[in-house]
Amino acid sequence: MEQYEIREILKRFSDSGWELISVPASAYLSGEDCKDELIEAVKQADEECGSCGCEYDALYKRFLALSSTL
Repeated sequence: MEQYEIREILKRFSDSGWELISVPASAYLSGEDCKDELIEAVKQADEECGSCGCEYDALYKRFLALSSTL
């Protein structure tokens, strides 16, 4: 179940248009070994934009909570 949720979040990130998260999310979904880069990108996105009120704020936090299962 968690893997499904992670993939859905990553699809949203991939479609976001924000290069910071869309590029590593797309790469991970394509099978590239970039877990660390992906997690760092989401951490940075959360720091920069994690409380702006957009739809992604909660997704950053949820992804980071689930990232240990990647």
